[in-house]
Amino acid sequence: MMNTHVDVDTPLSNRTISDKKLVKLVVASSIGNALEWFDLIAYAFFARTISKLFFPTDNATLSLMLALFAFAMSYLIRPLGAVVIGNYADKVGRKSAMLLTIWLMMAGTFLIAVMPTYQTIGLLAPIGILVARLLQGFSAGGEFGSATAMLVEHYPERKGFISSFMFASQGLSGLLGAGFGLLLTTTLTTDQLESWGWRVPFIFGLLIGPIGLYIRRHIEEAGEFSQSKEEKIPLVELFASNKLGILLNIGAMVLSTSVTYSIIFMPTYATKYLGLSNSIGYGGTLISYTVLMVLTPFVGILSDRIGRTRLMMVAGLLFFVSVCPVFFLLSHHPTLIMLASVLFWLSILKSLYFGGLPALMSELFPTRVRATGMSLSYNISTTIFGSFTPFLLVWTISATGDELAPSYYLLFTSFISLMSLMAIRKYFTIR
Repeated sequence: MMNTHVDVDTPLSNRTISDKKLVKLVVASSIGNALEWFDLIAYAFFARTISKLFFPTDNATLSLMLALFAFAMSYLIRPLGAVVIGNYADKVGRKSAMLLTIWLMMAGTFLIAVMPTYQTIGLLAPIGILVARLLQGFSAGGEFGSATAMLVEHYPERKGFISSFMFASQGLSGLLGAGFGLLLTTTLTTDQLESWGWRVPFIFGLLIGPIGLYIRRHIEEAGEFSQSKEEKIPLVELFASNKLGILLNIGAMVLSTSVTYSIIFMPTYATKYLGLSNSIGYGGTLISYTVLMVLTPFVGILSDRIGRTRLMMVAGLLFFVSVCPVFFLLSHHPTLIMLASVLFWLSILKSLYFGGLPALMSELFPTRVRATGMSLSYNISTTIFGSFTPFLLVWTISATGDELAPSYYLLFTSFISLMSLMAIRKYFTIR
């Protein structure tokens, strides 16, 4: 049996951090994650436009599925990025890994922003989009673990609060992405949107990169990492002594991941299956991401005070009992108010669940394998239960004609995560 408590004692010299350095650290660590999610959300939100321009067929549903398949395929490389970049972060340092990931993200974003369409260069267009997404996927594979490890090692006495900004930044990214979607779809004609409008979010994302690169160059490693014993090969040590931590972290991530990608899918779901306009779909998700951005840090604080697994299990149970009824109401009353209400409720539950999740994940690994362990478990879960979610939902709804398919999927994932949290409480000294 592996050790049941792997948290590492932290030197007193690293227990305090100034407000100025704290803000700089949060921005430096979360900006890469925000950029990753902004590009991801922009692709998902404009999937229908991208499908017409880069994956044209005689069947609109098939084109959409091809675009979403390219979206999903980019996640298959994430575990490789987690192993390579996570191992690099544990061996060389979190800062070096974070600089590498943001360079790779910028390269992928640039390719999407400038890629000519299928009408211009033929098959090279969808291949180029796929290569860009693979590059972003490899980078994203090492981003979460490296940046979260940097945060919790700088501020170990309030891990829940400091690491919650990793997920709060996803809310900010979603808010910006949905805002672009709403603005562009309501102010541009279809021809303008397909000609150049869909590229605007990616160009904006490309401009964020240099800012993140500059800030990351001016942060320092935490004392906890610098003073910890170096592992010759972190990946080997990870699998030798921390297999249970990987497995349970994957399980704990499942619900958070599935809800995230279901929310990303909602504009497509609202327009294609509920008959709502693009503006209503984007407007509804604006509410969702606002909740995630504002509420998540407060949940992180709460997780430091009352316990992470306790709070997450309450949220998981509420998901389990309410997800089918809310989707039933939405499918039978497809209005802006109902869509906004459903997304508001799901976002509150998601914030309650994932506010303390990054801290919980970090506590299952010792310092010198933390980035690799977190990156690998995060991205395995994201690849299996997140990347194929939009594709799976489109296929399931098309095959069965059942518009409640998203609720069945979330019901299944909430059950998996609840079982994982129970196991974490049993095998680790984490409340």
